[in-house]
Amino acid sequence: MATAFADEESIGVPAIISKKKQLLSSSLKRTSEWILSQDIPSDLTVHVGDATLNLHKLPLISKSGYIHKLISKPTTDSKIKTIDIKSIPGGIEGFEFASKFCYGVDFEITIENVALLRCVAEFLEMTEDYAADNLITRTEFFLQEVALTQITSAITVLHKSETLLPAAERVKLISRCIDSIAYMTCKDQQLSRSPLNDANRNSSGFNPKPIVDWWADELTVLRIDIFQRVLVTMKARGFKEQAFGPLVMLYAQKSLRSLNTYGRAKKKIDPKQEHEKRIILETIVSLLPRERNSMSVSFLSMLLRASIYLDTTVACRLDLEKRMALQLGQAVLDDLLIPSFSEDEVFDVDTVKRILTNYIEHEGDGSRLDYATDDDLISLPPTDAAQVGRLMESYLAEIATDPNLNIEKFIGLGELVPEQARFNEDGMYRAIDIYLKAHPTLGDVDRKRVCRLMDCQKLSREACAHAAQNDRLPAQTVVQVLYSEQQRLRDSSMYSASFMGGDSPAVSYQGTPVLSGARYQSQSTNEVSRLQRENDELKMELFKMKMKMKESSGPLVYRETQASSTNAPRSADKPPLPKKSFINSVSKTLGKINLFLRSDSVGTTKTRAKPPKDRRHSIS
Repeated sequence: MATAFADEESIGVPAIISKKKQLLSSSLKRTSEWILSQDIPSDLTVHVGDATLNLHKLPLISKSGYIHKLISKPTTDSKIKTIDIKSIPGGIEGFEFASKFCYGVDFEITIENVALLRCVAEFLEMTEDYAADNLITRTEFFLQEVALTQITSAITVLHKSETLLPAAERVKLISRCIDSIAYMTCKDQQLSRSPLNDANRNSSGFNPKPIVDWWADELTVLRIDIFQRVLVTMKARGFKEQAFGPLVMLYAQKSLRSLNTYGRAKKKIDPKQEHEKRIILETIVSLLPRERNSMSVSFLSMLLRASIYLDTTVACRLDLEKRMALQLGQAVLDDLLIPSFSEDEVFDVDTVKRILTNYIEHEGDGSRLDYATDDDLISLPPTDAAQVGRLMESYLAEIATDPNLNIEKFIGLGELVPEQARFNEDGMYRAIDIYLKAHPTLGDVDRKRVCRLMDCQKLSREACAHAAQNDRLPAQTVVQVLYSEQQRLRDSSMYSASFMGGDSPAVSYQGTPVLSGARYQSQSTNEVSRLQRENDELKMELFKMKMKMKESSGPLVYRETQASSTNAPRSADKPPLPKKSFINSVSKTLGKINLFLRSDSVGTTKTRAKPPKDRRHSIS
């Protein structure tokens, strides 16, 4: 007997208790198997939701503290006890798993059911106080050794836990999965980050194109609030913010792809689903990286369309508009063709106008010098005003076809296009011509207002030739076009005459050495002859225009044209045109242009840049 006590003391009391629990557990298992094999009548009725199960007390109370407490409560004398289990995680499915475990029925714990089993075990209080190696211990071991050791399995467990809230939060399953995912993704990013890429990024000044990680698609199955918590935890653990771009883009494309944001059809979406999509979109916008060029303009345009379609908050839309303005030079026409979901206009011109305004303000602030990233200071590329100018002219030409487009919106947007972004006015003239064609009922005053958007002196030869024969343009605009072209011919002719007189520079316009001798004189003579022919043709055009105005407009319109023609653009080196009459002004101007062939006017002419050699277009 003394030896037995000595052995018990050497083993220790906790070990003895554990051994007794294991023996009790094995005996209960044998009892459960015997109950199942003998088909003993049930002595307990369990209600779980709408389902009713007839079970036995002994297997359940031997492993579940929750059921043990319910059965131990005093009730009326009855042979069959009845208990009602409410709010159990997973409903009847979760309780069936727990009852099988209590009866000793073997089943496999997987990453698909471990979250459910862990929450059910916590609810039913299946701890070590009632049985050794109970369900809580089993699920915890599987989580630590299997489920939370790989990114994909941890994401799967987290996704399954979303349907088990708030039970999953009470057992800290959500936070543990998120922390494991953040740790493993940061580790994967550090391992995949090449030192050569870092050297190239630092030397070139730009970040390399982000690569979508292999696990990024797995995160798209998560709920938006859980996805947001994952990204916040990843950033806190050191995940690079610029790498969030592909993750957010992939999530947005999968969660918002059912929206029809490219047409003007009325919304065909359930109000509840619309609210859910709105929350998703606003959260996605808040998660976008703040670094410039981290997201493509086409993706930002897609988000902006969805934002207008879902009627998100004003702050959300303004944020997207400012982001697009910072990268407007990278946009294409389709990115700006945002449909208007109202019944009046085809395109949302107001939104594009705000984007262009933000771009102009950003350019004016001088903030294009540099911008900070996580690592260093990076210089920005040269200004993209030329690309923006061409883009806006194409946009104006596209929206001009809308018959319901207000003239105030068209003029307002056209006036915002920076002048330094327009090297010539051909694109603006094309947009104006399309607008006048699509709006034939415009009066003379409105057509003149529209034509003021372009500078006739910056039109190319081809555009001038088209405008001179364009019946949709006001007569005043046509006269300005012809006058500007004649002024250009006069300047070129005077330069050629002075060049023949020996006052020219030693190098020509293209940087080619000046020709000498008979060959040079022959080429100069041909150039002067060609300019003379073009000058004569312009005279004829002006004469035809004068006769057309006299015949069609009458005396009243003639006097109006006479007054407006005095405001035509003048050359900086010529005195103002006389205001006596339109005929006198045109005649005197043509007479002055003829003087470029006189030898006495050559010496008083200033040296000018030689015109390009490809000026072979003539207006007929």
